[in-house]
Amino acid sequence: MDRRPTIYDVAREAGVAASTVSRAYSRPGRVNADTARKVFQAAEQLGYRSGQLDGQQPAGRPPQKAIGLVIADVTNPFYGDIIKGAYEAAREAGYQLILTHTNESPEVERTTIEHELAQVDGIVIASSRMTDSALRMVAKQKAVVLLNRIIPEANCVLSDAERGIHRAVEHLAALGHDRITYVAGPETSWSDGVRWRALREATAERELETKRIGPHEPTVLAGFGAARRLAELDATAVLAYNDQLAIGIMKGLRKLDIGVPEDVSVVGFDNIILDELVEPQLTTIASPLYRMGLTGVQNCIAVAQGARTSGQPLVLPVRLVVRQSTARRRRRGTSPARGTTRVSGPAGRAATPLGAGSR
Repeated sequence: MDRRPTIYDVAREAGVAASTVSRAYSRPGRVNADTARKVFQAAEQLGYRSGQLDGQQPAGRPPQKAIGLVIADVTNPFYGDIIKGAYEAAREAGYQLILTHTNESPEVERTTIEHELAQVDGIVIASSRMTDSALRMVAKQKAVVLLNRIIPEANCVLSDAERGIHRAVEHLAALGHDRITYVAGPETSWSDGVRWRALREATAERELETKRIGPHEPTVLAGFGAARRLAELDATAVLAYNDQLAIGIMKGLRKLDIGVPEDVSVVGFDNIILDELVEPQLTTIASPLYRMGLTGVQNCIAVAQGARTSGQPLVLPVRLVVRQSTARRRRRGTSPARGTTRVSGPAGRAATPLGAGSR
């Protein structure tokens, strides 16, 4: 045969439909063993390769045991513990973990996943930026688990963001803050919408005022840039989309000679390793990131092996970790003018972390 064999050539040789050939490669557990053997034998005879790069595996055999992990930004510390948990789950099950990042781009994410489909048994997508319809298309072709995202067609694992936001608002309200400014994350982030809605609900329950600025990239640099807008709004309490934004905000406010927490209390989200290294240490909503990665890959392997999703997301508990970036709001007239020299002293603050469990 002069031309390169196609899936249709294999189907004719094996006496099956082209869709059966596709399924034998993408989801071998869903094809009768005898039928799959005919498909692979036909492919072997014709020299057909199932979208694999030459030399990766013998022609006509199902993909090696591998799970893909797709993350939005490999430089973001948020993904560190997710990757560790995912790697451990894959290693224990005898699977390889193939890691790719998409630079916060839904287009790159989609292209990357399409390229990986024939090379893995399943895909775990962390903080996807793709549309629901695009994710549904992927879930129809391969075992898919979503982290921090919900669609009914896929197995989903997420943190209890709503509970965490309510705890953060309770904490800030107890410190005397009557308005909270939300510094939003990426426009394509599903989690950002969840957090903003939870904040509006929590502040409405307590008759607090809330504002929103953004969207922003989830980076320290973006947070640094947002600090000037917060100063213009005379914000006294800030909840950031993630810890990197929160750290940048603190740095930016300090550059403007605005104290944290003396003038502005700042709360982040995720509890990344940098939170205890910055000054002041960051109060944050802690997500179980290692467990999320571990559970995501475990569930993905189970689905790839034939398990059926319940259609209900697995919601992991969070907790509020109170550190030094939040303090009691100064009463009007007691705060020194911004830009003047302050005499440092102890700041009133809540010292006891508020725990939160899964609802």
